[in-house]
Amino acid sequence: MVRRKLVAGNWKMNGDLAMLAELDAIAAAAARHPAVDVAVAVPATLIAPAAQRVPALAIGAEDVHEADSGAHTGCISAAMVREAGARFTIVGHSERRHDQHETSQDAWAKAAAAHRHELSVILCCGETGAERDAGRAERVVQAQIEKSLPEGANGEWLTLAYEPRWAIGTGRTPTLEDIAAIHAIARAKMRQLIGDAADGVRILYGGSVTGDNARAIMAVPDVDGALVGGASLTAAKFVPIIAGAE
Repeated sequence: MVRRKLVAGNWKMNGDLAMLAELDAIAAAAARHPAVDVAVAVPATLIAPAAQRVPALAIGAEDVHEADSGAHTGCISAAMVREAGARFTIVGHSERRHDQHETSQDAWAKAAAAHRHELSVILCCGETGAERDAGRAERVVQAQIEKSLPEGANGEWLTLAYEPRWAIGTGRTPTLEDIAAIHAIARAKMRQLIGDAADGVRILYGGSVTGDNARAIMAVPDVDGALVGGASLTAAKFVPIIAGAE
């Protein structure tokens, strides 16, 4: 099965209205590379203005709450971000798992909530440095997928992202062989859980992706694109990654 490449940016807790000018050049690059899907998740405060500024670009949320509404001070529901103009959301990001102590069950509930409100989902999984050093990377990723994968998962609305936590923002990346091994294991685990539908689910790699290594990483079997953090904050760094996906 041929799966279109997806390059998704994650601005994290960065950005203001002035920074949205970067999206103009990113959207222009997306138009120059029509074989690549391009998306950017921005802070909640920027979803509406970003979606209005670049309607041709898929703008998303960085997280959603699993409940549709209620007494959850400071949280934002899937319905709210969709109304603001988001087309997708990230769930289960390693920084949410670490900083906010979120579990795979939390990621499952958030993915299900997003799907209820017709948002696409980028579901993240990945091991820590200690888990990799202990030889547990494969088991950790398999367990996270098993506990996080929502019912009805398929490639029409779900994307999986493998992000080794120790590679995020560090400049370190696994070897291409290591990336291939985990992506193959992730694909096999999804096949076990959802059958042939797994072949339509894109698996992104995330963790210190740059314009210099993007083409090599995305040529690895079962790597269907990239989830990009810091390098997505400027068009100068993000556009070469988009070009590397083609």
